[in-house]
Amino acid sequence: MAKKKEAVAEPLEKQLWKAADKLRKNIDAAEYKHIVLGLIFLRYISVSFEELYAKLQSEVEQGADPEDREEYKAENVFFVPADARWSYLVSKAKNPLIGKFVDDAMDAIEKENPILKGVLPKVFARQNLDPASLGELIDLVGNSTIAQASTNSADLLGHVFEYFLGEFALAEGKKGGQFYTPKCVVELLVNMLEPYKGRVFDPCCGSGGMFVQSEKFVEEHQGRINDISIYGQESNQTTWRLCKMNLAIRGLDASQVRWNSEGSFLNDAHKDLKADYIIANPPFNDSDWSGDQLRGDGRWLYGTPPAGNANFAWIQHFIYHLAPSGQAGFVLAKGALTSKTIGEGEIRKSLIEHGLIDCIVNLPAKLFLNTQIPAALWFLSRNRTNGNFRDRSKEILFIDARNMGYLINRRTRDLSPDDIDLISNTYHAWRNVGGDYADVAGFCASVPVERVAELDYVLTPGRYVGLPDEEDDFNFEERFTALRNEFAEQLLEEERLNKLINENLAKIKL
Repeated sequence: MAKKKEAVAEPLEKQLWKAADKLRKNIDAAEYKHIVLGLIFLRYISVSFEELYAKLQSEVEQGADPEDREEYKAENVFFVPADARWSYLVSKAKNPLIGKFVDDAMDAIEKENPILKGVLPKVFARQNLDPASLGELIDLVGNSTIAQASTNSADLLGHVFEYFLGEFALAEGKKGGQFYTPKCVVELLVNMLEPYKGRVFDPCCGSGGMFVQSEKFVEEHQGRINDISIYGQESNQTTWRLCKMNLAIRGLDASQVRWNSEGSFLNDAHKDLKADYIIANPPFNDSDWSGDQLRGDGRWLYGTPPAGNANFAWIQHFIYHLAPSGQAGFVLAKGALTSKTIGEGEIRKSLIEHGLIDCIVNLPAKLFLNTQIPAALWFLSRNRTNGNFRDRSKEILFIDARNMGYLINRRTRDLSPDDIDLISNTYHAWRNVGGDYADVAGFCASVPVERVAELDYVLTPGRYVGLPDEEDDFNFEERFTALRNEFAEQLLEEERLNKLINENLAKIKL
């Protein structure tokens, strides 16, 4: 008789997610994420604190003091006051006032650790959160399985936090995409840029996935995490809080990750920064970016972007912040590869003629949670003749990956690790000195800039790698938005002309 196959145990993070989701009941995912992620964060800092606390207790005879805040500061560990420690909250888990105890704990931790001021959620005493369910959540997050699953439970909690961010983004759908870039896209950007050392900047940083993946890349390639420093900006305060927690749980310095409601265009929090790497996923086709207020801005070196679409404003903002040999990798709606709306074609032409564009990657559809608009990755370099790589200043690499990946569900696609490796290795083989790159029909092509000029500076990869025209990528929403923005821009220009005519007529009458 054939033996039954033993069931493969689900990873811990999936088990925890299923259990936590069952306790959600009537709370929206958008609200619930702050409750669950707040508890995971609280558990993380308690674990780190408890480990050092136990060590200091064993060294009391040598003069150590487990309650001395300076001892924790010296080890870059958050100090947790007695009434905010996990053991204390577990003792109150069955108390009907458990929500208030958790809110008070968050307050106490912020007071002891100024870097967390205004970051931690205080949402646990709300009426729609059942105290019994909250108590069960505390038991779940504090489950001994976490301690048993890894010798470094703090690292495991960081992994759980990241996994939960992704699951909440899926649960929220369109809204979730505003704070979360799909992990496969982040991995692809980071693997292609290889940020070993230097300043990493994301001026629309969401929940901080680009920074976390950069740290992972350095560690996986035997680099030193202290060799990179991170800078960020986020206009959504709630998302900024998630980012600060996400970085703190990884032990990353988030002091240069700033929030202001005006955003990067109107209130650039890092005006003087020249970054070695920029990795970003700005909002697609953003029409509400205050373009009218920035018509003569010094960042628009390659042309003034239209007031109705921020795509080419983002590109020039990135370039403005790049160091002389800096590199950028970012996501844009694919329409930016061909658009000629109100000067966009001229800006793209200028970027190409100045030798800034290194590589374009056409992405598959359905990767992003918040939009069905097709997207592409852009890779720019301020100096494509430097000694780190070969001189690529007269050519551009095009990669068409639109047929890669696999469906997670009916609406969402993912890239596999093999897909990511193939795309990034192709780029490295092309740009590295002595690389073994070769064009592959239907996938990749190294194209002289003169050829791009012949095709009117269009950057759609399919035209160069030999795939058919991309009718299948036509997106009504994107085209409608582009036409609407173009019409709004024309109306705005008409208003300006009418105003000028009226002013001149008034002068003539005088």
